[in-house]
Amino acid sequence: MKIHEYQAKSFFSEYEVPVNKGYLCGSVEEAVKAYHKLNSSMAVVKAQVLSGGRGKAGGVKLVRNEEELRIQTKAILGMNIKGYVAECVLIAQAVDIEAEYYISYVVDRISKSVVMMLSKAGGVDIEEVARVTPEKIHKIPVDPAVGVPDYLARRAAFLLFDNMAQVKQTASILQKLYKLFIKKDASLAEINPLIVTPKGEVIAIDAKMTFDDNALFRHPEIEVLFEPTEAERKEKEAKSKGISYVHIGGEIGCMVNGAGLAMATMDMIKLYGGNPANFLDIGGSSNPVKVIEAMKLLLADRDVKVVLINIFGGITRCNDVATGLLEAFKQIETEIPIVIRLTGTNEKEGRALLQGTKFHVAETMSEATRKAVELVRTIKK
Repeated sequence: MKIHEYQAKSFFSEYEVPVNKGYLCGSVEEAVKAYHKLNSSMAVVKAQVLSGGRGKAGGVKLVRNEEELRIQTKAILGMNIKGYVAECVLIAQAVDIEAEYYISYVVDRISKSVVMMLSKAGGVDIEEVARVTPEKIHKIPVDPAVGVPDYLARRAAFLLFDNMAQVKQTASILQKLYKLFIKKDASLAEINPLIVTPKGEVIAIDAKMTFDDNALFRHPEIEVLFEPTEAERKEKEAKSKGISYVHIGGEIGCMVNGAGLAMATMDMIKLYGGNPANFLDIGGSSNPVKVIEAMKLLLADRDVKVVLINIFGGITRCNDVATGLLEAFKQIETEIPIVIRLTGTNEKEGRALLQGTKFHVAETMSEATRKAVELVRTIKK
């Protein structure tokens, strides 16, 4: 789960990570009031969207007076940045910057630990730095039994600074940021940039945090901040109905029983030159109601050209699945081609029930996948 910059900065302040002052505004007039509260001629207008790349998209502007503030706030409000509309802006205190740095904590699946990441090359192009010159980014695994003690925080800070005053400030920030990361069950806590002012102060002028969805039940104060996208709303709705669903964006809608088989089905579609539209696991059920709900999810996706139903009957018998599918499709009207593969217990009986219907019936996974990909190509022609 992602949150906005102003929300992340609020958590930073709660854990005493130094940030520049700012006010959230939803209109030009609110922005003007916030500008005067800052008591500074210069301010920064920042779009609040759940996406990176705001600066390059024109969503971050420095203003020097009230007239510029009005113009830039009006331009940014309503701006579409990577599919997210800026419904509010952060009017932030402008800070003199002598140098920019990058620090973050992220969960690393390879080392199976939290990893501290630091770089002297902070700023808007950190992704390019990571791609072109990865040696400029330092990675330090954090032992969960130890955390970030003083010696580790100082060692990390010395990778960025030689000045002892700045080392001490940064070490403190690293320890406080780690505490926040752990206490809130975050999966990412990032400061980019962490800046040094001409006076030698170290300040976070941007903040980014994401959280582990599975831990939100422990953090109602974070859960209330959730702003789901359309895809996330569908995933949440599917979960409430016992269906595991993730939208991907291809053309072949997948309905499968079992997570492993669902992953293998997606891989097979790619192997034969197609693009899966989703991950969808209905579990070990032949319940017609669940099949109907799953089909509604698939058919609501306008990009879906073909539906592939891939069922392996273990405890669930294939003839029961076939009966459930036939019952379900009495209530569903669609012109989209549907390919069905049934394998496992009572597979012959199941396929026999589907013969003579509008479904394209296959015996093997390979046959079903090839047929689905071919149908997509035919439709495109």
